[in-house]
Amino acid sequence: MFRKTTTVLTLCAGALLAAQACALSLSDLSQADASGGLKDALSQGAQIAVKQLGTPGGFSANPQVRIELPGKLGKASKMLKQFGLGPQVEALETGMNTAAEAAVPQAQAILVDAVKQMTVADAKGILAGGANSATQYLDKTSREQIRAKFLPIVKQNTDRIGLAQKFNAVAGQAATLGADPKVSSIEGYVTDKALDGLFEVIASQEQNLRKNPAGAATSLAKKVFGSL
Repeated sequence: MFRKTTTVLTLCAGALLAAQACALSLSDLSQADASGGLKDALSQGAQIAVKQLGTPGGFSANPQVRIELPGKLGKASKMLKQFGLGPQVEALETGMNTAAEAAVPQAQAILVDAVKQMTVADAKGILAGGANSATQYLDKTSREQIRAKFLPIVKQNTDRIGLAQKFNAVAGQAATLGADPKVSSIEGYVTDKALDGLFEVIASQEQNLRKNPAGAATSLAKKVFGSL
């Protein structure tokens, strides 16, 4: 009986110490560790996102980020197909997603630079923040620079296949059915959707690392995310 009680007390004490260690581990991290581990994890997430999306099918085959026709036009796509516009709708969606896939690799260098510019204060705030706080930091610091890189590539790809003309033709017919897309430029729309998709995949990577620190690529990143 004595041994059993001692064992239980030992286990309880061990659990208490472990809980205290976990509770204190984030504050116990050195500034260098917090910053370095987060940078490693962000670089990993950005690289994975760019690799996933910047290949054929990266957008079109991923329901999470697939680019659909804009506004009411997208909602009315089934109706448009019933009116004989199926091939045109599919060609538009294929062209939009292909253009986004061609542009995404341009984000790599900008994202890496944004990670390098992160301060220790930024890192501490991100680690203490919400599930997407690191992604929000990247979005805030790099979206406009990436957009400037994406837009000409998207336009080059849409021009090559005459996407704007095809879009205007379908939109004109759709407007007669009350499905006005209200998009000023198809190139701008695709660029913004490509950016949204990029940061959505980065956010998924961040959430995965917060839930499963063992998936981090470096020991330092594992240590930092394991403290959360």
